[in-house]
Amino acid sequence: MAIIPELKTRQVQTLNELSKRKVVEHNSLITSIAKMDKTPLKMFELAVSLIDTENPPEDHTVYLSKREMFAFFNVDDSNKHSRFKEAIEKMQKQAFFQIKKEHDKGFKFVSIVPIPYVEWTDYNDEVKIEFHREIMPYLINLKTNFTQHALSDIAELNSKYAIILYRWLSMNYNQYDHYSVKGGRREKQVESYRNPTISMQDLRQITDTVDEYKRFYNFEKWVLKEPLSEITNHTTLNVTYEKIKKGRSIDSIVFHITKKQVADDGSYKLDDPAYIDDKISQEESEEKLVYQAMKSPYTKLLMEHFLLSYIDLTDTAILSGLQKNVYPLYDELKELRGLNGVKEHLAYIRDKQDDYSKKNIAKYLKKAMEQYLPTVKLQDLEQPERASVRGKGEIHE
Repeated sequence: MAIIPELKTRQVQTLNELSKRKVVEHNSLITSIAKMDKTPLKMFELAVSLIDTENPPEDHTVYLSKREMFAFFNVDDSNKHSRFKEAIEKMQKQAFFQIKKEHDKGFKFVSIVPIPYVEWTDYNDEVKIEFHREIMPYLINLKTNFTQHALSDIAELNSKYAIILYRWLSMNYNQYDHYSVKGGRREKQVESYRNPTISMQDLRQITDTVDEYKRFYNFEKWVLKEPLSEITNHTTLNVTYEKIKKGRSIDSIVFHITKKQVADDGSYKLDDPAYIDDKISQEESEEKLVYQAMKSPYTKLLMEHFLLSYIDLTDTAILSGLQKNVYPLYDELKELRGLNGVKEHLAYIRDKQDDYSKKNIAKYLKKAMEQYLPTVKLQDLEQPERASVRGKGEIHE
């Protein structure tokens, strides 16, 4: 029987496989201070992408192909091996995360060297990477407060600040993605996830620039403008920002994030069972909501009041949004003022409708009811005799 060399028994990852992999990290790690330059930080992200979150690696160890790692870093010169050794030395001697944790009546600060042990030889392709045991809780068995992003996005970023900002922006946008589908947050809060605000103090903390770029002109150039240009040009995110002043100083930054419509945008998720199950569940739920909306008498009423068009009836997003977010509110109003109360409310808001609300009909109808219902309930509490009287509420865009 042939003896299989040890190298053949390892599951060494190649770049082709890595291009579809995701990086999953606890949000505390993303908001921590990365005391390292871009190469150790990218090396860490690359290593994290090798972790199977469903089956954590034994001894906190993963194996990587050296050849494909050079390709990931786009290194092909004759000095690549010496540069690799230099990067490893930096990672082990100069690179660590400073993590802020709640503790008793304040905070505890923990410094962790994420990858203290790397082993390789000059005669084969395998690189052994061992994570520190203290970093593992931030990388495995994550049920809440975590972020995942495509490793391929990180590969194209060439500055430390671009990587740090990309991770932080992804953390926020992922929450927008989650709550805009699942619900559980107010609309204003959901919108804040794709338009996140961060104080200058916190921004300097996470980018480790408290003592650097003292002039805002330099800070803006090196920590904001150029990194955000990289992110917009090389990742799935488009990002712009605004400066918020307090007096004469810049107090905070508001980022505006949108997602590019890329055909394979979610390709790295396709082998994730949780993602597949969630996708199927969402599709089934939407189909059910659309069916219910088509059967609902409220849909007919909206048509009669020219608030819905026949084209709108072909839009599953509008119909499912109405059934999920608007029609339950109409049920409440009907209970309080009868069907005629609903009809008069629709007639009133039809007169107040403008071009913007026609393009965002479900949002407009939901907001109208959210503003009108409390008025109706208050009237019925203060003047019970008005419970059967039809009322008209104000709608503010």
